[in-house]
Amino acid sequence: MPKQFLPLAGDTPLLVDAVRRLAGLVPAERTLVITGGALAAATRRLLPELPAANVLAEPRAASTAPALTWASAVVAARDPEATLLSLHADWWVGDADAFRRTAARALDAAEAKDALVTVGVVPTRPDLGYGYIEKGEALDDELWAVARFTEKPDESRAARLVAAGALWNSGLFAWTARRFFAETEAHAPEIARHLPLLLGGDVAGFFAAVTPIAVDRSHFERSRRVVVVAGRFPWDDVGTWAALARVRRPDAAGNVVVGDAFVRESEDTVVWSEDGPVVVDGVQGLVVVRACGRVLVTTRERAARLKELLEVLPSHLRDLSSASP
Repeated sequence: MPKQFLPLAGDTPLLVDAVRRLAGLVPAERTLVITGGALAAATRRLLPELPAANVLAEPRAASTAPALTWASAVVAARDPEATLLSLHADWWVGDADAFRRTAARALDAAEAKDALVTVGVVPTRPDLGYGYIEKGEALDDELWAVARFTEKPDESRAARLVAAGALWNSGLFAWTARRFFAETEAHAPEIARHLPLLLGGDVAGFFAAVTPIAVDRSHFERSRRVVVVAGRFPWDDVGTWAALARVRRPDAAGNVVVGDAFVRESEDTVVWSEDGPVVVDGVQGLVVVRACGRVLVTTRERAARLKELLEVLPSHLRDLSSASP
């Protein structure tokens, strides 16, 4: 189950939270969701307020730059003067009003500065799982040129970056369609050479030919027309099971328990149960997940290495077709 379909941060799936968070800023008829072909139907069911045509199903997963190029082309065809806001569907945001104010500031800056805009969240701690944005020249209130991006530094480097005022690279972006395509032509040859296919209506051909690349690399790290807006709102990229300890309210012992579970004399442990009871007794700092006919037990520190674990699992454990109903 993709994490954006799960109620990881509250009572509703992260994807639903993400769309609701735009209320008052971007109307449903102007909200697009880009997803994989296998997830399109489920996405439409979760978001009945969106026109069905606004759920864009990628013919092939090719990372964020091709996907956002497609979305920008769709938007530009509807409104050539449009300004776009790009966000991920797997975030927790603790203050929706502050998020919307920051997003509106980013949209305004994209127009006023004719630039690609990234929102840098003000860090609350050195975090090795996030990229960082180092600020350059101050351009306006809470708006700077970008000096450089640093991707997932080690512990000492992360601490130095936070102390120096660097921002977390959230992945919240804004741009005008015109500027995005100008920067694509100038700096993203992996995409630019295939734009005629996309703009000619051959979406499948474009995705078949394009080189997978993240928009952070293809556009933001290469362009000289990039500015950063400070985001002063509680934010978390819910990237691991351990993140639930930050985005949900823990009990007095620091445990986060979701589902049918009983926890005794344990501390700082995350328990998630979807398909049966879990009993946890006398442990500390664990992650225990029961879902899809599987049980995962790991430490909070190792939870970030789940992808490594999945790659070495025997096929009978990794293949959900063999899971119990």
